[in-house]
Amino acid sequence: MTNEAIVGIDLGTTNSSVAVLMDGVPEVLTDGDDGLVPSCVGLDSSGEIVVGRRARNQAVLYPERTVLSVKRRMGTRDRFRLGDKEYSPEEISAFILKDLIRRARKALGRDVTRAVITVPAYFTDAQRKATREAGRIAGIEVVRIINEPTAASLVHEFGSGKQAKALVYDLGGGTFDVSVVSREQGVVEVLATAGDNRLGGDDFDRMLVDRLNSHLERDYPGGSFRNDRVVQARFLNAAEAAKKELSSAPFAAVEEDNLTMLGRKPVHLFHELSRPDFEDAIEERLIGSLDQMTRAMGDAGVVAADLDLVLLVGGSTRIPLVAQLLRERLGMTPHGEIDPDRCVALGAAIQAGVEAGADVGSVLVDVTPYTFGVLVIGEIDGVLSHHKFAPIIPRNSKLPVKKSDLFSTVTPDQEGWHLQVFQGEDPDALKNTRIGEVMFEGLNENSNAFDDGIVCTFSLGVDGILDVHARERGTGRDITGRIEDALAARSDADDLDSDGTREDGIDSGDSIELLLKRANAALKTASKDDQGEIKRLVRGLRKASRKRKTDEVDALAGELSELLYFVE
Repeated sequence: MTNEAIVGIDLGTTNSSVAVLMDGVPEVLTDGDDGLVPSCVGLDSSGEIVVGRRARNQAVLYPERTVLSVKRRMGTRDRFRLGDKEYSPEEISAFILKDLIRRARKALGRDVTRAVITVPAYFTDAQRKATREAGRIAGIEVVRIINEPTAASLVHEFGSGKQAKALVYDLGGGTFDVSVVSREQGVVEVLATAGDNRLGGDDFDRMLVDRLNSHLERDYPGGSFRNDRVVQARFLNAAEAAKKELSSAPFAAVEEDNLTMLGRKPVHLFHELSRPDFEDAIEERLIGSLDQMTRAMGDAGVVAADLDLVLLVGGSTRIPLVAQLLRERLGMTPHGEIDPDRCVALGAAIQAGVEAGADVGSVLVDVTPYTFGVLVIGEIDGVLSHHKFAPIIPRNSKLPVKKSDLFSTVTPDQEGWHLQVFQGEDPDALKNTRIGEVMFEGLNENSNAFDDGIVCTFSLGVDGILDVHARERGTGRDITGRIEDALAARSDADDLDSDGTREDGIDSGDSIELLLKRANAALKTASKDDQGEIKRLVRGLRKASRKRKTDEVDALAGELSELLYFVE
């Protein structure tokens, strides 16, 4: 082990673990157990915060004071009440991280203050920042955040000099990632990645819970069990156990006595689940994961024949149907020799060793899983739109990456640019995720940004932090911004409804931007008096739109439209 102890942490949805590089070999740290710590936080009867198995054990009886699967809530404004206090997802995750660091200190007999933490490859910028913030709250320095499939590939590469291309299929408790990884001359490079951060074993558990509820309702007509938190917590526990059993057995019996009372009658459940029924229930979701796999392979420019091996990562890959579907689609047998529950933590430990100066024979080259760009006015499918997405950093760019593009103002007298940063793949920016914004004011004062343009530069580091720089070419004036604060990033993203529209009702839709285009064209032929009035209305309309003053926008738009009617 190197002089400086930097640990690797797999902060999972269902289980978490911590590992370290010892004498050149990565090892998951245990504390009288198997090294897997349930990602659960709870409040016990004495008011003490408990983590791991203690929290998991009490979840059945006290679901109202136990938090499960917090990883799925990272990057949101959700709050969790435990006793008389409320906690953010970052604070709940920090409790788990503190427990893992305590375990590491106990096992190593020394202080541990630094860690490499893994996240799903398809985690958004806000989710990555939330993970880093959880580390800060826990009192540890997060020296690097790496993708889970990347970590897994480091484990499988470790100790092997073979040149190869691998597909890493990572299906965990709450997220799914698939990555195409190249390994050559000591360099591990992620060529492409895709995934779904809302797919995992938790979803399969809920499918089984729904089936158990349906069975109970048939046995006890008139009963209302779905709102009984204790019943649902027991069902969730039973479903997870049954899912695991079905990975190695054709049937799993679920027997839950004295679930609740229906009148004076106790409610019991006995139901036998079969593997075929379970596979039928989840097959559609798994086939969807194969579509993501095909997308990643297409982005990487590889076909099945180019792959040397397929690696299984994540506890849910133990489901036999997963390997079966992969064999059918790729024509090769996937490998799961290294424990899929532990290989991510082991890979994180290898990367932690690299960060601490150890020679492990691998250099990690990662990619960004999303395209990063800005909102502009332009055509979407041949129709002029005020919210076209202009990519700057393409998805699957190697990290770190720095990219620039040139933009111009919409009108010659435009005074500012509301530079809104989005991540996603849709040509409509509002269907992507807004992660931040910078306001560039005072344009066109001493130059012509309409003609000369504005150079916008994005710099994205391996830590997932995005630096934004915009420079007015004519004057050299510039602004910089860093999209780093997780709360601000979430606030920005939350301005959008799920259907991609604004919550505040300000549409400022295509009609507004077309109106501004008409105004710009009218300036060329209008009289001086009309030009002055058009410019006044355009400035007011843009200012009202930026400040989201709906009534003022409507009034000014109507006034400008009426003026243009006479000018054109």
